[in-house]
Formats: sequence, structure tokens, C-alpha cells
Amino acid sequence: MGTVPISWQMGTVPITLPGMGRTVVIYGALLAVGAVGLQWLQYQMLVRTHPAEIYLALFALACMALGAWLSMRLWRKPAPRPGEIDAQAPSRLGISGRELEVLEHLAAGRSNKEIAQRLEVSPNTVKTHVARLFEKLGARRRTQAILRARELGVLR
Repeated sequence: MGTVPISWQMGTVPITLPGMGRTVVIYGALLAVGAVGLQWLQYQMLVRTHPAEIYLALFALACMALGAWLSMRLWRKPAPRPGEIDAQAPSRLGISGRELEVLEHLAAGRSNKEIAQRLEVSPNTVKTHVARLFEKLGARRRTQAILRARELGVLR
């Protein structure tokens, strides 16, 4: 290998250590192999002194994984099909009856002013309902709110 570019200044004479890099790599590899060997021996001792506890822990982990998988398979709620309305969706989301009416008018493509005229309320009240719907549905725009409501089964 020759010399390794490890050098430093001592006074005015630079000192280079020849072959030091290979030695460091060899010693590092030997120490790593020794550490792995010691860990393996410690593992072997643990397995031989406490086999029942290890088997019990592995069995418990397997039962826990099986239970989690079964609970996900058995108790999951099927997502509403597109076009189906989930009667519980508005109450789960906290959408009031009036907000649901406003949402239906939004889906019909009406403006705030038109919705206010049809529901006989002020446009500011409609703006408030729309803002609350955006919060509850996690939307920023009307189209996004309508899409989200359809995904959740609030609208057809």
C-alpha cells in the first residue's frame, strides 16, 4: 500500500506514517469481528438460559399480530359506494341541517347570493355556513368541499 496521506507538522518537519492506514483497517476489522462474536455468545447464553421466556415472547407477538389483523378484517366499515348517502356522515362530521342544505345548493352550482335568496337568509349567513363547511370537510374551495362530501357519503 505504501504511505497514507496522514501527516502533520512538528515544528518544521512534516511526518508521514507509512502503512498506518492498512494497520488501522485490519485492527478495526478484527475488533468488529470480535464484537460480533461476543454478541453472538451473549445471545447463545441468553437463549440457553431462558428458552421458555423467549418462546413465550415470540408466541405473544404472533398472537398480537394475528389479533390486530383479524380486528382490521372483521370490524372495518365498508366505504360508502359512490352515489350512496351515509345517513350518519353529517352527524359524524358535525354538519348541521342548515349547513347540509347549503352544501346541497353548493353542489347545484348556486352562488352565495342565490343560496341566500332560496333559504331566505342574508348572504353573510351563507358565507358563515360555507366557511364552517370548509373547516369540517377539510376543503379550501367549493369544488373541493363538494368532492369531499361525495367521498364521505354526505352527498350523491
